Amino acid sequence: MHPPLAKQLIAVGELVFGYNGWGWRVVPALAGTVVIALTVVIARRLTRSTLLGGIAGVLVICDGVLHVQSRMGMLDIFIAVFSLGAFACLLRDRDQVRARLAVAVGQGWVHETRFGPRLGFRWWRFAAGVLVGLTFAIKWSGLYYMAAFGLLCVAFDVAARRAAGVERPWLGALRRDVAPALWAIVAIPVLAYLASYWAWFASETATDRHYTEIKNVDPGMWGFLPSALRSLGEYTGNVLHFHETLVTPKDSPHPWESKPWTWPMGLRPMLYSYQSGASVSGCGGSECVRASMLIGTPAMWWLALPMLGWGLWRTVFRADWRYAAVMAGYLAGFLPWFVNLDRQMYFFYATPMAAFLVLGLTLILGQILGAARRGAERRGTGLLAIALYTGLVVANFAWLWPILNGDAITTAHWQAEMWLPSWR
Repeated sequence: MHPPLAKQLIAVGELVFGYNGWGWRVVPALAGTVVIALTVVIARRLTRSTLLGGIAGVLVICDGVLHVQSRMGMLDIFIAVFSLGAFACLLRDRDQVRARLAVAVGQGWVHETRFGPRLGFRWWRFAAGVLVGLTFAIKWSGLYYMAAFGLLCVAFDVAARRAAGVERPWLGALRRDVAPALWAIVAIPVLAYLASYWAWFASETATDRHYTEIKNVDPGMWGFLPSALRSLGEYTGNVLHFHETLVTPKDSPHPWESKPWTWPMGLRPMLYSYQSGASVSGCGGSECVRASMLIGTPAMWWLALPMLGWGLWRTVFRADWRYAAVMAGYLAGFLPWFVNLDRQMYFFYATPMAAFLVLGLTLILGQILGAARRGAERRGTGLLAIALYTGLVVANFAWLWPILNGDAITTAHWQAEMWLPSWR
């Protein structure tokens, strides 16, 4: 039901450690670790502050969603790491473009044409395209990152040309940048997606590998394509049909299903495992519970809507490119799920949103700290506010630790962990 890349990555761990808990969890754990490193680097780039970069690292470590998904043999953590990696590459590409235009301004040839200069091959944009393609090769939801990051790349180019004093920045971006961007952010990802099916192409017994020959499918206008590609197209159509018909049964919905409007605040988490009774011991009480639940740390996730509101306000009314970029990444993982609300959906689909939530919160913390720089007393107040908030997140994560990791706790402790009725 999904492209093969994430399953191939999990299989690498199984090859090394065997078909067991270590085997199918080690590569997702590595992916989650890379998410932490990327978040620190991106936050430091957006804020120009090592302190805020470190705080972003603490926040992302203490997010329950990323913590649990990094310990599960599931696909969504790979979407998170590749989409975040593509985002980091786009930020580096933005810096590189502005540096090249600065050289053109300094040497006096930026105005040779009203469209501005050509910028040469952009390796960071190429790398972003490869990573978007890998996201696409995890799940089809990677298509939305392709669209969002493509628009973001063009917006960066227009802004860079305008800042350099180009006479026609929009036309310059359309003429100089759009075609290479389509190649990097659209064509390269499609090629990466097809490359992820290498084992399927090499097999004689893969699902629907010879579908067009067996079913004698009329190629129609696609007759110029090799039969293997046409069979992949038919296979893809079958998968699409599966997803289109994967709707919530009205008479028997999944008990832990959730709809996307509940995701920003994590109102409906997902219970992965639950044990109670005499078979569970180790809690120090007469009745023990051992459960693993996917919950976003409330000290962060319950601030998602204020973060979105402030981020959109800064984007629209203050033209703050940093918030605009973070909003693009967050909304690319959120808005597309509203297209078909009848589809069966779960909270773990929100995994790629988590790092962008942390980045948005870090930008707000940076403003609190920045405002405090007007005076020593206000700076101290800002640092105190940031320290208290970071401590609150850490404490909240520590409180949730037993139900994130399946530790044995008493029944009373389990009830105390259930903060909302919708968590039960």
